[in-house]
Amino acid sequence: MTETTHSADTEGAIEAEGIHKTFGVQAALRGISFSLRKGEFLTIFGPNGAGKTTLLKILAGLAKPTRGTARVAGFDVLEGDPGMKRQIGVIAHASCLYSDLSAVENLIFYAKMYGLGRPEERAVRAIENVGLKARMHDRVRTYSRGMQQRVSIARAVLHDPPILFLDEPFTGLDPQGSNNLKETLRALHTDKRTVLMTTHDIACGLELSDKVAVQSKGRFVLYEDACNLEKHRFEDLYFEILADRLPAEKTAPGGPGR
Repeated sequence: MTETTHSADTEGAIEAEGIHKTFGVQAALRGISFSLRKGEFLTIFGPNGAGKTTLLKILAGLAKPTRGTARVAGFDVLEGDPGMKRQIGVIAHASCLYSDLSAVENLIFYAKMYGLGRPEERAVRAIENVGLKARMHDRVRTYSRGMQQRVSIARAVLHDPPILFLDEPFTGLDPQGSNNLKETLRALHTDKRTVLMTTHDIACGLELSDKVAVQSKGRFVLYEDACNLEKHRFEDLYFEILADRLPAEKTAPGGPGR
């Protein structure tokens, strides 16, 4: 399958142009370009080692590309402007929660760190929005993986950011936890919030998304509007795409950048 590239949209909430990232001699990203408008939801699928986490870290300002440019919420990610941090929320593999504090105590702490007014009120409202009001005074270490993930999302959106990055949010969730998380993400996806998510959960990713990408060996090998895809056969298409890429390039197993 021919590799797909995309020109940046000057009105885009997220714009990436020719993003490369290498770790020594290992290439994690090999020239990714795309743009998302405000309110769009992109899900990136791909195997471990495709560079998905590396791409999210660069867009969130947590890592620098070796080559290429990116703008998020109008900020150049290379400049490290602290104003960009106020425009994004990040949910990563680590929950970034204090296990011996309650959910509401965690969120009050982060609200104060963000410098938000009425931190207690904001914390309670955020917990209500993810459906955990009844357990908000329980210590986070007593929560299931799914409940901790919902508190992590509440933390990430305390400051109501217009852009949200989620890295494999469905990992480790049982079916009920996945369903609860899916409903939370659906509520967060509005015409004012742009969402970029990586996941291995094909069904949930397709259901939530406006746009879909498949990333393999550091490149986008598919980038398409979700409405143009036949969802009932996308899994077959996904494996066909990856099989087409296998003879093209050889990479060392266990390379960086999941």
